[in-house]
Amino acid sequence: MSVKNQWVLNILMGLLSWSSIPLLGIRHIKRFIPSTLLIGIIEILHARIGKKRKYWVFYNKPNNYLFDELPFNTGPFVFISMWTLKVAYGNFKKFILLNALVHGFFAFPYTFIAEKIRYYTLVRFNNIQFFLYFFSKAFLLYGFQYLFENRNRWGRRFRVPDIFKVKN
Repeated sequence: MSVKNQWVLNILMGLLSWSSIPLLGIRHIKRFIPSTLLIGIIEILHARIGKKRKYWVFYNKPNNYLFDELPFNTGPFVFISMWTLKVAYGNFKKFILLNALVHGFFAFPYTFIAEKIRYYTLVRFNNIQFFLYFFSKAFLLYGFQYLFENRNRWGRRFRVPDIFKVKN
């Protein structure tokens, strides 16, 4: 794949993902953005480790994070996280099944197509390991959202005694 085509594909991934914002609704965006951003930061760190250890390789130069992994992390990854939370949060089995389907699509047919068009290839990962790499983050995402949703309940349970509170 030429560098020009990779730029076009990266921009399309981002635009298609970001165009789904109006469909999410502002209430769901506000509700799910903290856990989505937290899992996004974790994915950025994992992507840097994966690139360093050569779990995958992008064919075109420049071979840097901004050109290779960033379009995936700021586009599809963020919005897949938001959409799966919107559709299935509250039903853990449905959430895990939906994540398995989405990440299975990315790890198998999408990666196969990406290798055929010479976009990226898996080097030290096989497709099943690549699937597990993404799918493991689904549990973290659900856990983070659960913590954010229940932080007020825990705050009442673990109250600071009145003697430690600052009086105005």
